[in-house]
This record gives sequence, structure tokens and C-alpha cells, in this order.
Amino acid sequence: MSLSEKLLAPQVRPAVIADLVHVVDQEVNDKKGFSGAAVKAGYAAGKKVMPNLAERALTRMLPDFATAADPFWDDFQAAGGGDFGQYLSGRGPEVAQALVAVTDDRVAATSREGLKRAYKPLRGKAVENVHAALPRLGAVLQKHAG
Repeated sequence: MSLSEKLLAPQVRPAVIADLVHVVDQEVNDKKGFSGAAVKAGYAAGKKVMPNLAERALTRMLPDFATAADPFWDDFQAAGGGDFGQYLSGRGPEVAQALVAVTDDRVAATSREGLKRAYKPLRGKAVENVHAALPRLGAVLQKHAG
């Protein structure tokens, strides 16, 4: 069974989304400095436009994120397993780019101009921010993949 099949199983999916919302909140709260302030402001602006932004976005985007993560999970399993977060971090730029591409596609397709405006200034650091989140992200995915 693929990672995406495991994460999207009806009995597992709600817990995956809840844990990923927590990861997003933690990552945003951990940001420091000028770029951290921009991330926090963008997240707050997005939440103002759409309450429960992270939960709603993850509910819609989890299938695409999980599919993007499938090849990394397969490689991780073939390499003998271990700590998936650590594994993802070791392939950070490649993994982060694959996940950010999912978001880019969704943002490009949305009709919500407020969300597009909120995402635009964050996009420049998106790969870096996702890369930083990979240990937490990998831990959540591994937890729910069994």
C-alpha cells in the first residue's frame, strides 16, 4: 500500500490533517526575524480571508501532497526505513520543491484573489520554509503510515 493510500484512508485522514495543521502552526510560530514576520503576517492575512485556512487547505491538498511524497516514501522504505523526517531532510531541496509545486499549482488555479495576494510574498522563501519543516512533516507522515 502506498503512502498516499495509507494517509488518505477514511479512518486515518482526519488525524493526519489535524496533525499537519499543528505542524503548520508550529512552523509559523517558530519563524524569526524579518522573513519570519512576513510568514506570520501572510499566514494571519490568509486566516483572516479564510478561517481555518490550514485545515481547509490541507483537506483539499492532502491527496496531491501525499502523491508528491509517495516516491520519497518508496525510496525511504527501500533504503531500510528509519526516521522519515530525517530522510526527507537529507533530500530537502528536492522534497521541498515537490511539495511547493503542489501549492503553486493550487494557488494558480484559485479564484480567491486574497489568497493569491497572501501567497505571493511568501513564495520566495517557500522552499526554504518547507525544507525547515521536513523533520516534523516526516514524523507525522510516518506516524500515520504505520
